[in-house]
Parts: sequence; structure tokens; C-alpha cells
Amino acid sequence: MAQESTHSFDGQLHRDKKPKDKIISLILRPFNWLKKLSEELHWSFVSSVVIVYGINQGLSLGLSRISTQYYMKDEQKLQPSEAQVYFGIIQLPWVVKPLWGLLTDTLPILGYRRPYFILGGFIGVVAMISLSINQNLPLASALLCLMAGSAGVAIADVTIDACVTENSISHPSLASDMQSLCGLSSSVGQLIGFAISGFLVHLIGSKGVFGILSIPAALVILVGMMTREAHVHNSAYKRASQKFSDAGKAMWMALKCENVWRPCIYMYISLALSLHIHEGMFYWYTDAKDGPSFSKEMVGSISSVGAVGSLLGVLLYQNAFKNHPFRGLLFWTQLLYGASGLVDLILVSRVNLKFGIPDYVVVVSDAAFSHLIGRLKWMPLLVLSSKLCPSGIEGTFFALLMSIDHIGMLTASWGGGLLLHAFNVTRTQFDNLWIVIAIRSILRILPVCSLFLIPSSDPNASILPSEMLKSKKGDDMLDNQNMEMASLVSSVDQHLVDT
Repeated sequence: MAQESTHSFDGQLHRDKKPKDKIISLILRPFNWLKKLSEELHWSFVSSVVIVYGINQGLSLGLSRISTQYYMKDEQKLQPSEAQVYFGIIQLPWVVKPLWGLLTDTLPILGYRRPYFILGGFIGVVAMISLSINQNLPLASALLCLMAGSAGVAIADVTIDACVTENSISHPSLASDMQSLCGLSSSVGQLIGFAISGFLVHLIGSKGVFGILSIPAALVILVGMMTREAHVHNSAYKRASQKFSDAGKAMWMALKCENVWRPCIYMYISLALSLHIHEGMFYWYTDAKDGPSFSKEMVGSISSVGAVGSLLGVLLYQNAFKNHPFRGLLFWTQLLYGASGLVDLILVSRVNLKFGIPDYVVVVSDAAFSHLIGRLKWMPLLVLSSKLCPSGIEGTFFALLMSIDHIGMLTASWGGGLLLHAFNVTRTQFDNLWIVIAIRSILRILPVCSLFLIPSSDPNASILPSEMLKSKKGDDMLDNQNMEMASLVSSVDQHLVDT
């Protein structure tokens, strides 16, 4: 009897400890995961990914978005249409991202790729400090500094992409873990950046935030100093021009394939017709007499909620829609994306106030829903892009496809600016803003008419002809595989900022 009581007590004790053990194991899991990656790939690589993706890209993009908006409005005194166009110009360095990738792959400095980290970090530091300390900086000089800062982030991005690609080749079993590390770092960085951006702009002003942004760029210089990599032999320099030529010919041959150029046209149309009028709405949020007059803190919190919505969109796609055919999924997401834009029409017309719904509730709900739908629309396009890359030039061709997408976003930004200008939406005039919103929402729906360009096959099936999927052998294969791979993470994050 006593023995049974002892067993019963032990069993109860085991059951009491089990939940605690699970909680402790859950808490320690991320740290054990990072420890495992550090042991397999070296701590310097893991630190580099966290710094470049999490701090220099994620945190910086979150901080710079809000600070640049207020800088354009309050310091440069720009009209909404002008600010919208200039935001597109600032992103030009991302359009030429394949060029940065080819340079890091074919033209190492002093036999190493890591000096590109130092170069990107140095450009970023100089650009942000220049914006921070100069009073009454001319618009042209300010735009040049902002473009330089964007270029610094882009150069560091493609360089760390190359490092991730090389480690994915040498440690194939850890490839998914590395992408998870990139995604986690970038997402957490952006959430923190957006969450604190409004408070920082309120406390120290947009120029003060630019000064803070020199710190992430300086950390990238540190990455260049501590990154471990093999020395490239001198023979690599002699082959640089040949590698440039070979990559160019291979990409041109791939673009001539019908299975490739048709989806490319759709992706461009889909992004180009999703006109960006963020600056018009931003000025209305903050300056309109009958608008909500949001504070800087509120503007930052709205962006952070949008980032959460985007993350939920990724989870929803991964768990519910990743096996749905591209064409059907894009049809419904495009329709919902157009419908989501009409929420702005409710705000501008002040219909929500007639029903007693506060502006902030509507704006936050819209940010979460529109970013969730936007991400659901964007994810299948990314997966489709990855399936359009021929064997041997996967990384460089994916970067090329992302550049086409960035050109679409640039078109949307400039088109939105022209639309705001055409309907005379200014710093003080918002009477026609509702017309701009209605036109934008209609244009968002139009890409469904070109869905015939998208394959209707199983999303898990191959799209390219079999001859384009054959791998190269020997050293040529290794050289081409080592070319810069534009990761899904950086492309998604940049799209998040642009939307």
C-alpha cells in the first residue's frame, strides 16, 4: 500500500514537472538553435546575419521610413506628389541589385568579398551623418544622401546574401535554418524599428533619427572586419569579364523563353498598377484640418501594426495557401487588395465618425488587413519567381526578377505621385483625395485581366522546360552557384516598406 502511494506521489511529481520542463525547453530552444548554428557555421557568420538583416536592414528600414516622411514634409516642405516621386528615386539602388551581386561575385577587392561590407557601411555612415548635421540641406543633396544610404543597405544585403548562399552550398542541411535566421532577424528588426520610430522622431526630430541610423551602418563595417572567408586566387580576376558575359547571355536566353517572360509581364503589371499614394494619405493624417491629426507616435504604431499584418500573411500563406494554384490565389488576393484600398475612402469621407468609429481604429484595422492581403498577393509571386530561375544562374536570375519587380514598384510610386499632382492634392488641399483613392482601388483590380499570363498548373510542378533545369557540372557549376542569391527575405521586406 505504501509502495503504491510512493508510485502515485512520484507520478504526480513527474506530471507537475512536465509542464515546467516544456516551458523551460521552449524558452531555451531559440538559444540552443543559435548555439547550434554558431558551432556549425561560426559565430561571426551568425552575428553578421543578425547585424545586416536585423539591424542594418530591418531596424533601419523601420526607422528610416517614418523619419524620411517627416523630413520630406517638415524640413524640405515638399508637396505630397513630390514626396511620392522622390521616395521612388530613393529606392533606385535596389533596382540595380543584380549589378551589386555580380560585382561582389566577380570582382573581389584584394582577393576578398568582405570589403564590400566595409564599402556599404562607410557609404551609409557618411550619408546619414551628412543628413543629420547639415542645416538647410538642398533637396538635391538630401536626395543624394538618402540614395547613398539606400545603396549602402543594398550593397550589404547582396554581400550577406552571397555568404548565405555559399554556406547553404557547403552546409545544405542548414539551408532552411539560415533562411529562418534571416527572416526572423529582419522581421523582428522591422517591428522594433516601426514601433519606436514615431517616438524617436517626436523626441529628437527626423535629423536626429538619421544620426542614429549611422550606427547600424557602422556595425556593417564591423561585419566586414570580422567576417571569415577564403582568399580568392588572382585567376578569378582574369575570368571576371568572361563570367559577366556568360551570365548576361544565360539571362537573355532565359528571358526569351515564353514560360519566363509571360509571368514577368504579369508581375510588372500587378505591381505597377498598385499605385502608391502613401504620401497623400500621410499628409492627410497629419495636416488636414478635418483629418485625424495623428501624432508621430501614432503614425509609427500604425506602421508597426502593418508589419504584424504582413507576418500574419506569411503564416497564413505557409499554412493554408501554399499548395493552391497561382492563378486562383492571385485572382482572389488581387480583388481583396483592391477592395482594401476603399477603407481609405471611408476615412477621407469621414463616414466612420457618423457611426462612432474612431479614426485610429479604422486606420490600424486597415493597416493590418491591407498588409496581410498584400503579403498574400506577394508570396506566390516570390515562389513563382524562384521557379523561373534556370539552373546554373539561379541567384543572379532571381535578383534580376526582383529588379523587374522593383521597377514595377518604382512605376507605382511615380504613377501615384503624378495622380496626386493631377488632382491637385497638396499640403493644404485634400478635396480631391477621394477621387485619387477610388482610381487607385480600381487600378489595383485591373491586373486580374492579365492572369492568363500566369501558369495554371500545380504550384509544386516545374514551370521551365527540362533543358533549362539541367545542372552544369564541375567548376563552372560551383562558380555559378556561388553567384549572389537575392533571398526571399530581403525582397519581401523591401516590398513591405514600399507598400
